[in-house]
Amino acid sequence: MASEWKYQAVAFNTIFVREVRRFTRIWPQTLLPPVITMALYFIIFGTVIGSRIGEMAGFGYMTFVVPGLAMMSVITNSFTNVVSSFFSSKFQRSVEELLVSPVSNSIILMGYVLGGTVRGLLVGILVMMMGAFFVDLQIYSVPITLLAVFMTAVLFALGGFINAIFARKFDDISIIPTFVLMPMTYLGGVFYSIELLPEPWRSLSMLNPILYQVNAFRYGILGEDGGVNVTMAFVVMGLAIALFTVFALWLLRTGKGLRS
Repeated sequence: MASEWKYQAVAFNTIFVREVRRFTRIWPQTLLPPVITMALYFIIFGTVIGSRIGEMAGFGYMTFVVPGLAMMSVITNSFTNVVSSFFSSKFQRSVEELLVSPVSNSIILMGYVLGGTVRGLLVGILVMMMGAFFVDLQIYSVPITLLAVFMTAVLFALGGFINAIFARKFDDISIIPTFVLMPMTYLGGVFYSIELLPEPWRSLSMLNPILYQVNAFRYGILGEDGGVNVTMAFVVMGLAIALFTVFALWLLRTGKGLRS
């Protein structure tokens, strides 16, 4: 039993370290571009447009959008890291060696997901540091802030893993980020408070899961929930993580989308 645990631990460490080294080795391509992109958002939406908008939910517009932009970068990078990495392994058929090895499916999933989570968190930290040059940020609740950003990174890393399993060609890994994640993120309260929306748009916005993640993180930073119950936000994220985890493990166990 001890030797089995040691073997699984070595396997997890190998996958996880490889995933982290994969994006840190080419950091000018993986970590720097999203920070530059967010800096442009800060300048355009914060400095230029924000000065005309004024306050949002009792805060300066620039202060309001910084947490949302940080979460947008976390969502995008945690998803992208896993979907590109796992699909590349599947495309090169190297993932078949993992599937026939004694490594458990949960270890495979955990290694890839945590690798993507680390990238999402690193980019999120860099974006928040960038935001600190534009506004004076003071964290309202450290535990809520850390839990919200960590659960969000894990959730979308899991989503990237599932997307990679179903993808058949490289074009397929860009469909979800372009046509699903981006619209949901822009409509998830990143740039505005849903309290400004009239019915039925406000109620329809509550169906967007990204809204809960953005507002939970914003509450941790600013103490403003944006009309979303923070407890409900964590419940939604927890249920989504559990559902995605079970589904991903089932896909690995049955070989759906992995074996030709």
